[in-house]
Amino acid sequence: MDQSKQHCCSCSGSPNPFPKIDEILAQYQGVEGALIPVLQQAQNIYGYLSKELIKHIANKLAIPVSHIYGVVTFYSQFHLNPRGKHIIRVCQGTACHVRGGKMILKALEDNLHIEAGQTTRDLKFTLETVACIGACGLAPVMMIDEDTHGRLTPEIIAEILTRYA
Repeated sequence: MDQSKQHCCSCSGSPNPFPKIDEILAQYQGVEGALIPVLQQAQNIYGYLSKELIKHIANKLAIPVSHIYGVVTFYSQFHLNPRGKHIIRVCQGTACHVRGGKMILKALEDNLHIEAGQTTRDLKFTLETVACIGACGLAPVMMIDEDTHGRLTPEIIAEILTRYA
């Protein structure tokens, strides 16, 4: 089996599903260390790095898919699954933990019907935990996109979520 077949995307013979990526790849033609900037731009365009997109990039850069997966799974900035319109980050740092951060996380999971690390089916919310938001005086704290919500109680979670629905 020749090298091009190993990295071929499923689009052989059909129109290119990733023309924007090909434009980006053309800018990095022959540039050493281009993989991370290419992946960052690809994720900015499509929201996440699908299997098909990773295969396409691997094929165009003539590198193994496994190498790209190694990079993508090493850096937390990359995502292999679709992300929600709103990203919720729940602090689990010491101050938040002491003041009920686990109860806030549980209230979010119950309201959204997902667990930390997951995205709602309607792609409205992705729920993540973080080690520290840096707003310890407001503990327990969460961020929804760039908005910080502090001094949280489980009872006010549903009302906060409706502002983003």
